Amino acid sequence: MRRRRQHVRPAVPVSEFAGFRFSPEVIVLAVRWYLRYGLSYRDVEELLAERGITVDHVTIYRWVQRFTSLLVDAARPCRHSTGDRRFVDETYVKVAGRWTYLYRAVDQFGQVIDVLAAEHRDLAAARRFFTRALSHSRKPVEVTTDRAPVYPRVLDEQLPAAHHVDVARANNRIESDHSRLKARLRPMRGLKRLRSAQTISAGNALVQNIRRGHYELGTDTDPRLRLTTAFAELTLAI
Repeated sequence: MRRRRQHVRPAVPVSEFAGFRFSPEVIVLAVRWYLRYGLSYRDVEELLAERGITVDHVTIYRWVQRFTSLLVDAARPCRHSTGDRRFVDETYVKVAGRWTYLYRAVDQFGQVIDVLAAEHRDLAAARRFFTRALSHSRKPVEVTTDRAPVYPRVLDEQLPAAHHVDVARANNRIESDHSRLKARLRPMRGLKRLRSAQTISAGNALVQNIRRGHYELGTDTDPRLRLTTAFAELTLAI
């Protein structure tokens, strides 16, 4: 008896928004507002209510935690290539009442390369940060840091050919760039988990890079609407 061949239908990609009560546009709007402006989750709840959308601030928190990393990943293929000079520094943020560290790097064009939240400022954290940053950007020919003793060792391991600069005031570019992130973190009055610090810092870096024109997103629109258009494009990708 001849068997009938069964045709297997190719799997249809399921949207990350499947199963949510609210539309993707509402979810991404709330996430964008939170990452861009100095708003609390309750502030975003109130702004949505003014538009006739009733959603609890706890739900908005969950949206930010879930969708920020998805938006960052979806945007990565659209990212411009990085420059060949890096400025690396750490700043501080309070998590659960304790000061923790945020490693950050920008290139000479102001593009934020990567961020990493860490409980300690040590060799392991610095090594982890450079490993992450180099995984999605080309190797730099020059790296500027502060005078923390861990950096020469890490750079010798991972970027032996790069020129290392650690003279006074050479790192002003990244130190001044911290202010954008600090302005966003200030209204939060402290974070509860290290994961939240990582998520929001990475989301803020995405927002700043899009606004500065470092992605092929929202390119054919008014610069004032670039972020809105870019997030609408990313919504379709996830």
